[in-house]
Amino acid sequence: MAPFPKSVSIHEEGPREGFQFEKTPIPTARKIELIDALSRTGLQSIRIASFVHPKMVPGMADSEDVVAGIKPQPGVEYMGMWFNERGLQRALSTKRLSMKAGITLCASQAFLRRNKNRTQEEDIAMHHKLIGLYQQYDIPIKTVAISSAFGCNFQGDIDLSYVLKLLGKALEIAAEHNLEIETLALYDTMAWATPKQIQSAVGAVQDKYSDFNLSLHLHNTRGMGIANAFAALEMGVTRFDASVGGLGGCPFAGHHGAAGNVCTEDLVFMCEEMGIETGIDLEAMIECARLAEDIVGHPLSGSLMKAGSLSRLRGSCPKAWCS
Repeated sequence: MAPFPKSVSIHEEGPREGFQFEKTPIPTARKIELIDALSRTGLQSIRIASFVHPKMVPGMADSEDVVAGIKPQPGVEYMGMWFNERGLQRALSTKRLSMKAGITLCASQAFLRRNKNRTQEEDIAMHHKLIGLYQQYDIPIKTVAISSAFGCNFQGDIDLSYVLKLLGKALEIAAEHNLEIETLALYDTMAWATPKQIQSAVGAVQDKYSDFNLSLHLHNTRGMGIANAFAALEMGVTRFDASVGGLGGCPFAGHHGAAGNVCTEDLVFMCEEMGIETGIDLEAMIECARLAEDIVGHPLSGSLMKAGSLSRLRGSCPKAWCS
């Protein structure tokens, strides 16, 4: 087992992951308010919009307006998401996003059909087409990812051997286009992972593909998000997606309860208490979580926004009790 890392990189998904999942429309101005607040926390990467069909994901219908309205901060990358050529062109047209791409294959063919309305073969063909466009627009492609890597609400358990096979297939696609991949990512899209599964999967990927960085996208639907992150830290993983306040979830995953990513401020708190640097202002992130809860108008799953950090308590405790 690897030693705990000295620092980690946390990529914020809340504005995209969260607002796509809300059933009540969120005003564009309030989305921008949260993004601007997150920009001042020390986060270096925030995914702020998804360029998908508004009939399929109504919460992302105003993506262009959101991108146009933010106040970019130096040192912060603002990113988008797309699944096809039309979405890519919309993202490019904003001229305000950090354009980075990856190759993402889905381990569940049932979910792939629900999420993108494609077969595995059609999805691979679309990737070849998109890669050509990425290269045309000089968009870097540095990541290979597998979604639904731990299990699927519609297909059941996913064999680790199949996940490794798909990673190999994605790397073959990259090689066909002379791409230099740096990072492999596993997405627990429907929150099936447990700490034991995380360690098995991470260990297997590290053994087979030791030359790559590893990133995890963890969901907290079944309360395993922070436990899974800890298990990954034990394995030396240094890159995580997270969502402020625990916002959001995938609208095609079939969940009825909270389904967001592992909560950003809770992950930051755990890391810092373990001596792992995040570069994020925890108190500012907690305030962002409270703002997010106000914006969506219902309780979010994050713990730190309710309990607060320990720094204020430590500062107020009488020293005499310890002497």
